[in-house]
Amino acid sequence: MPALRDLPVSATARVPGTTANLGPGFDTLGIALRLYNRATATRVPGRGVTLTSPMSAEGRAAATAMLTEAARLFFRTARFPAFGVSLELAGEVPIARGLGSSVTARLGCLGALNQLCGNPLSREHLFQLVSRLEGHPDNAAPAVFGGFTASTVVAGTARTVRFPIPSTAHFVTLVPRFEVSTPMARKLVPDSFSKSDTVHCLTRVALITAAFASGNLEMLRGCFDDRIHQPYREALIPQLSRVIRAGERAGAIGGWLSGSGSTIICLTQKHPDAVARAMHRALPDSDLKVLGADSKGLVES
Repeated sequence: MPALRDLPVSATARVPGTTANLGPGFDTLGIALRLYNRATATRVPGRGVTLTSPMSAEGRAAATAMLTEAARLFFRTARFPAFGVSLELAGEVPIARGLGSSVTARLGCLGALNQLCGNPLSREHLFQLVSRLEGHPDNAAPAVFGGFTASTVVAGTARTVRFPIPSTAHFVTLVPRFEVSTPMARKLVPDSFSKSDTVHCLTRVALITAAFASGNLEMLRGCFDDRIHQPYREALIPQLSRVIRAGERAGAIGGWLSGSGSTIICLTQKHPDAVARAMHRALPDSDLKVLGADSKGLVES
């Protein structure tokens, strides 16, 4: 184990925002987007995590608890003596919009701490940790590895397969000006589904994964139609279907609710500006971003 005096005092980790589920791929499919948050960790005397980012008292308490849990798990796994950390979070990923803000914070903290301790954990180790902290790997995998990922937990271990995304893919990202609580959105999803709805989603998840694996994005048309979570979460985002239909009529391959919302994304290879205008007309009280896919995932510096 290297001595602290030989290690950096400060380090930064850049983490991409993510979009998960992609319609029927509930808790399984994810994509890394060119939208980034950064976590800068500085070693300080004492113990624990101190956040220096501006935020409300309530937000600071919740974020501190979340990142303290991440730091404790890191030190325990790395078998490195804990030290005090001053942590600054900054970037472009909005909170509570279904773009992976929590995974950018957790993974950013882990990645920065890893550098401060001489990189004792591999990228695969970090993936396992952040999957555990998140509760499922659908956002963790693209945040760590970039690209398109299909992930699950097998015998207690997170497992993922990654494929690159063609540069022709544009993700037209409509971000409503209201938040959606992930716990509330999860409560709306039923505990059981009919055989026909289950088969409907299984077949589409297989085709979505095959399409990204082959790079044939046109194969994705009609495949994002979900029966597992989106119909129930539409109660929280009543404009969802209208926005997706508008994007498709303007030329998009298809669209989905990003994570648990409120963000709605349409994938297109042509005329992204026209797709963006159509989506915005369907939900004017929102912000628009036309994003590419991130291919690198976590970047430590």
